[in-house]
Amino acid sequence: MQDLTINAVGAQGDGLSRTEDGKPAFVPLTLPGERVRATMDGARGEVEAILAASPDRIVPSCKHFGTCGGCALQHWAAQPYLAWKAEQIRIQLSMGGLETEILPTFASPPASRRRVALHARKGGKGQGARLGFKERRSWNLTPIEECPVTDPRIIAALPALARLAEPFLEHPKSAPTLHVTLTGTGLDIDVTGVERKSGGLSADARMRAAMAAGEGDFARVTLAGETVYGARQPLVKLGQAVVALPPGAFLQAVPAAERAMVDFAVAESQGANRIADLYCGVGTFTFRLAEIAGVYAAEMSAPAIAALKAAVGPTSGLKPITAEARDLVRRPVLSTELAKTDVVVIDPPRAGAAEQTVEIAKSKVGKVVGVSCNPATFAKDARVLVDAGFRLEKVAPVDQFVWSPHIELVGVFTR
Repeated sequence: MQDLTINAVGAQGDGLSRTEDGKPAFVPLTLPGERVRATMDGARGEVEAILAASPDRIVPSCKHFGTCGGCALQHWAAQPYLAWKAEQIRIQLSMGGLETEILPTFASPPASRRRVALHARKGGKGQGARLGFKERRSWNLTPIEECPVTDPRIIAALPALARLAEPFLEHPKSAPTLHVTLTGTGLDIDVTGVERKSGGLSADARMRAAMAAGEGDFARVTLAGETVYGARQPLVKLGQAVVALPPGAFLQAVPAAERAMVDFAVAESQGANRIADLYCGVGTFTFRLAEIAGVYAAEMSAPAIAALKAAVGPTSGLKPITAEARDLVRRPVLSTELAKTDVVVIDPPRAGAAEQTVEIAKSKVGKVVGVSCNPATFAKDARVLVDAGFRLEKVAPVDQFVWSPHIELVGVFTR
C-alpha cells in the first residue's frame, strides 16, 4: 500500500501519479491534487482511502458508480470535468503539431441516452436473467437498477428486458448483449452473442422471446439482424425526414448531442452549392444538409442507405440527395469525384478515415467539417489535411458519453 499524490487525470479517466520508486501509477476514481492511499498491482492502483480530497470532488449520482464500468468520472464537478475533455483534444492535436481554437465543451444532459448495450447472464436458481453493464476492469456483471445517464424510459423497461433476455440464454455458451435503442415508436432491441454453432436459438426459445417482447410492448426484436418479433417499425426523425431504422443501425447515442453536432455542421455549410456527406449512416447529417444544397451521401452499410433513400421521397423541402452504399476504405470517393463539391462533412468510425482523407486533401474542396469520436485518429487525419493546405479553424468538443472518458468533436477545416 502506498500514499500517492494525483497529478492529473489521464486519457482513460484514471488519476496519474508516481510510485515511491518513480514509476507511473494509474489510480481510478481519483482527481488532480488529491492525496490517496492505494493498493498497487503493477502500474495500476485501487484506492483504499482519500487522505486529502480535491475541492472538485462531488458525490456521485449513481449507487452503482465505482463498481459499474460504464462511468469513470461521476465524482468530478462539471466545470473541471468538461474542461478536461477539451484539454484531451488539445493534447492529441498538439501531438500532431496542430493548434486551433477549442470551443467550450457541449454538455449532454443526464438521463438522455437513447442507445445502450445491456449484457445478460443467468441468474441464480429459480431466478430470471440478470441484466446490466460490465464491472470496472472485469467481465463480471453489475446488475443495473438505476442509471442517471440513460433515458428513464429504458430504465423503466429493465424488468421487461430481463424477461426478454432469458430465452436467449438457453445455450450455456451464450452471452447475450441487448443493443437497445429508444425510437419514436418504442424500444428496438438487437441481440448479439447467442451461440450459433450448435444450431442457434431453438423454436421454443424464439417463441418465448416473442411472447416476452409482446408483453414488454417492444417495437421490434432482432437476433443479429434477423427478426424475432416485430410489432411496429422503429422510426426516428432526422431533420424533417422520418427514417425507418434497419436492425442494428447506428444512431447517435444522445439526441441533444446529435442536434449540437448537426447544427454545427449545418451552420458551417451555409452557402454551399453541393455537399458530400461521407459515412452518412441513415442520414443523421444528410437531411439537414439537404435543406441547404444537393447532397451526395455515402455509407458502407447497404441497409442504412436503403433506409435513407426510402425516407427521401415523403420528405418535402429537400434539395436532391444521391445516396450510395460504398466502402470508403477500399473505395474512397476520389478527388476527381469531388470536383464540384464545396463542403465535405465526414463522420468516420473510431479508426478514422485515412484513405478518404487523402482523397479530400488532393481535391479542390474548400471546406471540410470533420466529426469524430476519437481525438487521436481525428488528429492524424487533420494533419493530412493541414499538410495539403487546409487550416483547422476550430474544434467543438461534445460530451455525448457523460462521465466517461470518451470524447466527440466537430472540427472545421478551410483552404
